[in-house]
Amino acid sequence: MLEQINIESVLFIDIETVPQFEGYDSLDEKFQKLWDKKSSHFRSENEKAEDVYQRAGIYAEFGKIICISVGAIYQKQGEYRCRVKSYANHDEKKLLYEFINMLEGFSRREPVKLCAHNGQEFDYPYIARRCLINSVPVPKILDIAGAKPWDIKDTLLDTMQLWKFGDYKNYTSLELLCAVFNIPTPKDDIDGSQVAQVYYTENDLDRIVKYCEKDVFALAQLFMRYQGKPILSPDAFESA
Repeated sequence: MLEQINIESVLFIDIETVPQFEGYDSLDEKFQKLWDKKSSHFRSENEKAEDVYQRAGIYAEFGKIICISVGAIYQKQGEYRCRVKSYANHDEKKLLYEFINMLEGFSRREPVKLCAHNGQEFDYPYIARRCLINSVPVPKILDIAGAKPWDIKDTLLDTMQLWKFGDYKNYTSLELLCAVFNIPTPKDDIDGSQVAQVYYTENDLDRIVKYCEKDVFALAQLFMRYQGKPILSPDAFESA
């Protein structure tokens, strides 16, 4: 089935998110109480709500998107290459509009498919929710509230779901699958747990963009391996 998908019609995406504010103390009283309630479901008895605020970035109600990287595979002189473009901004609303404009432009050329790792659980709903919060129109491809799984399986691809083969017990990271398929790891600088610190403490959005783009390059190669294609050389990566 995967062999039938034209890889040049797929956009590979990854997002980086952070808490909306640098620290718990920056939240107003209402949202402090709401975070207290939210975090009570996962923090230990010895932890306070402020102790786990660094995890707020994974929840669309308490976080925000600072980067969306998008990769596209194309052929040049008979060899596959991967062009990656990032939409990164401190202004999340502007970032979302730029991403949506890109989607619309791509879809005018051919029907668009998206692919992300754990996209169905994280990237796709997170983008849609942040669009609603920012009063930005939800892209048609992500406007799937109430849709059945079989209605979206051909347009919203997920390399983690594809790896499960019906097994719903385990989460398998992109890093682990890269190791399994001998794909160079994108985790050679920072990992997801460090993004908020790099953003707020080091004020280094460019470093986060590079990390996100490496994830997209690895993601595209993982999908290619699913299709039985060889992995790409580092020279096949292009940052637009």
